[in-house]
Formats: sequence, C-alpha cells, structure tokens
Amino acid sequence: MDLFSLQNKTAIVTGALGLIGKKHCEALANAGANVVIADINGEAAIAFAAQFGNNHLGIALNVTDKASIEKVRAAVIEKYGTIDVLVNNAAINDMFENPAMAKELSAFENYPLEAFQQSIDVNITGVFLCAQVLGSVMAQQGSGSIINIASTYGIVGPDQSIYRDECGEQTFYKSAAYPVTKGAVINFTRFLASYWGHKGVRVNTLSPGGVENNQNEFFIQNYAAKTPLGRMAKANDYQGALVFLASEASAYMTGANLVVDGGWTAI
Repeated sequence: MDLFSLQNKTAIVTGALGLIGKKHCEALANAGANVVIADINGEAAIAFAAQFGNNHLGIALNVTDKASIEKVRAAVIEKYGTIDVLVNNAAINDMFENPAMAKELSAFENYPLEAFQQSIDVNITGVFLCAQVLGSVMAQQGSGSIINIASTYGIVGPDQSIYRDECGEQTFYKSAAYPVTKGAVINFTRFLASYWGHKGVRVNTLSPGGVENNQNEFFIQNYAAKTPLGRMAKANDYQGALVFLASEASAYMTGANLVVDGGWTAI
C-alpha cells in the first residue's frame, strides 16, 4: 500500500469546490498529501481547507488569469517548497439562467458563441495555463504527476435522447462546448506527456462518467439504462483512480486516459 502513499507530497486541485473537486481533495488528503484547495471562490476555499487541518491551504485561483496562477505558485512554493501533483479539475458545464429557455439555447443552431468561448477559456486555456505555470515547477525538480480531468464526452458524442423526459419531450441538448473542450484536454495530455516525459513529469487524463446530483428522475433512469453497471456515479467513485494516478502506483503510466464510467463508453 506504500505505492499509493502521498505522504509529504504537495497536491494542487483546481476547481476544488465542485461536486467531485471536494472528493478529489478528500482523497488526496487521506493519502497523506498536503492539499492546495484552489478555487475561484477564495474565501470558501480557505474555509474548506480548514476542515482538513493546518497542513492544507485554501486559496483563490482564476485559471484563465496567468497572474492569478503565478500567485498560487508563489504561495505554494513558499509554504511547501515543491509541487508534486496537479489536478486540473476546473471546468464549465452548461448552465442556463432561465430553465424555460434551456432547450432553445442549448440547441446547436442557437448556442451562444460567448458560451462556447467561455468554455474554451476555462476548460482548455485554463488547463494549458495551469500546466504551464505549475507544471514547470515539476519539470524543474524532475518529478511530478499532472492529472487532467476530462469526461466520457471527450471520447464519445453525447446521446441527446437521455435528456428526453417521460413524455419524450426534449428538455435540453448537450451542447458542443463540453465535448469539444474535453476532447481537447485528452489530446493535450498526450502532448504534455511526450513533451515532459524526459523531465520525469507524468501526465494522464481521468475521464469520469456522469455523477448523480439531484437531477430529474427521468434523466437518472435514462443514464443508468445506458450504463452496464446500471447507475450513475457517486461523487466519491473517482477517489481511488485519482490517488492511483497521483501516486507511485502508476509510476510507469503517462499519456493515458483512465476511463471510469461504469461502462458507458464500452457499448
């Protein structure tokens, strides 16, 4: 079990206050890491970090702002001296302020360009910048693990039928933004793995499936029906995979996409 230990390692999680972001932090802390809980909401990040104890750091981070990432880097190096693990978890998934307009606005023909651009800024550029600024520390020290969080929708196209309700009414369309950006993250992983491999930096993707989170019952049932394990994920279903990728248990693994989706992409 020592292979999975992250004792005395420093791990940064971006978008740390999201549904699975919190579980990523919990898993890394339980494995022994000093966890940097980085989120756009700095005050909430500080409060969440306090739950884990003094060895952990909560800090504000805007992944689209290079200066913000540089501030995080400086704070982490000052406190811990190293950066050993980076979990690029921050991302935007489509949300529409007016639910009544969700179907119309999410349709490809009407999808707002500004929404598409915002997803690119956070989901792709944010990963690029964090890897560049924070990953460079790993390259200089000759070791580290970068884990880019993608999605099953970075591998396969969305099944729009799962967004139909009991009456067959399409309530929403999965837009192009999330699949396009998550597909880019997967290939960015391959680039970075080949670029920094000789520096001792491993770069892998973790592609999770959908997480149950108070969605409409029809959606939960539709999703489960397409999944060999017959259910949506629980928020903590990715903790083991994350620790595996962060630790020496995956020492000979880089450039890979670890898919944890209950079999969604298998059929």
